Amino acid sequence: MGCFLSTSKDTGGNRRRPGNIGEVSVYVPGLRIPKPVDFSQSLGDNLSKNMVERLSALRTRIVVMAAQEGPTITRTRRKSATQHGGSTLADLHQALEDYLPVLLGLVKDGSQLQYKVQFVWVNQEDEAEETAISNAWYEVLSVLHLMAMLSLSQANLLLLPRTSADGYQPKVSEESRRASVDIFLKAAGYLDCAVRHVLPQMSPELRRELPVDLAEGDLRALCLQALGQGVDIQLGMAIDSTKATLAVKRRLACEMVKYWQQAQDNIMNLPLANGWGEKHKLFVKWKYFEAKAAAYYYHGLILDEGNTEKFHGMAVAALQAADEYFKESKKACEAFNAAPPLSRCFQSPRLISVLISHCYNSNLIVEFYFKKVVGEWQSPNLFFNSLSPPKFELGCTRNPPLWGTMKYLSEKIPKDTSSKVRINRDLYSYEKIMETAPTLPDFALALKPDEFQLPPVHPSWTDENMNRGQAGANQPKGDRG
Repeated sequence: MGCFLSTSKDTGGNRRRPGNIGEVSVYVPGLRIPKPVDFSQSLGDNLSKNMVERLSALRTRIVVMAAQEGPTITRTRRKSATQHGGSTLADLHQALEDYLPVLLGLVKDGSQLQYKVQFVWVNQEDEAEETAISNAWYEVLSVLHLMAMLSLSQANLLLLPRTSADGYQPKVSEESRRASVDIFLKAAGYLDCAVRHVLPQMSPELRRELPVDLAEGDLRALCLQALGQGVDIQLGMAIDSTKATLAVKRRLACEMVKYWQQAQDNIMNLPLANGWGEKHKLFVKWKYFEAKAAAYYYHGLILDEGNTEKFHGMAVAALQAADEYFKESKKACEAFNAAPPLSRCFQSPRLISVLISHCYNSNLIVEFYFKKVVGEWQSPNLFFNSLSPPKFELGCTRNPPLWGTMKYLSEKIPKDTSSKVRINRDLYSYEKIMETAPTLPDFALALKPDEFQLPPVHPSWTDENMNRGQAGANQPKGDRG
């Protein structure tokens, strides 16, 4: 049951897509924005005035906050980011948590009230600009999706490197990394609940009418993305730890491959569109290549510990695979950043400083950098006579400076691959070196989504049902429907 309405053309009035979403550590494919609903018109004859007003107030708060902050919340706003994310994210998330228990009263025990209200949301990854469905389970699903996207946005803020004391090497604190893992698991929990507990409440017909933003494949891909990035952070912390063995690092890297592989399997055949969706596919592809590079690198190092010619040959093949996947990951990263909406990165001013300090003709070398690296000449207004120019940021669509896991591996993979290949080919003939990458070990996935459950129906519904029951009891028998 329920009627469906989708607006196909993007008029530009409701769906606002930024041209540049800033630095991206965690990709959020836009935020679906709710549009106003008149509960009094739909439910005025079925619910008390107090209940209608409660529903209206809670949802209006979300509509207003999401409309104001949604178009900007996906952009990088370093100054507004606090230690635990931005206050706007927390406020909107709290508003959704307050609304959900009251909303669930419309679907309790299969109530026919669930079909009374037409809920309208603006899409981001679907070709249709907005989707309107007269079913409260659609509203529940949309709320859980938005809660998950807000959590991913919060994780992105936590994982954006902050400039360190030397002013040149941005870093992410261990506290922020640990907090981000918890947030990834929370986001995965919302999405897992949506797939396992909300989608089954919908008829096959209704599920076919859902926008691609809420399709099962997209929800699963986002859940796996959250888990994959959680493992990525764990691997980064293992790399920094002197106690973590190669076996631990290999296991984490191989688990990361499985998460991103499954995410890619779920998302690749979906009709994702409107920029956000296409960019989403590129992000998953990029992270999958990164994971494969890390897994083959650590697998190669462990194989190289073997004492036989066969193990050394397999090690070389694994390291060569790591090097190739790392090169592919850099290409995929560049394609992701260049796809609209653009991902702005900040090139380190150290490169310019080094070039200037080693070249008498500073004007020429800086112009060469802008033309060949950035792609066009932009005057940075440097004081060319100084060997210590003022710091500045270059907004572009090139790859952002690496940090964490990939910063470490970007230095190790090419160096170790070249070294192992040279040593082993000196020892063994070319024909005895395996040219095909060995199969990666298959480890069980350890990281699981948080066990999020839909909250109990708000107590106000108990009073509502009691009042309705008393009203029915006081009604003359001949007038009862």
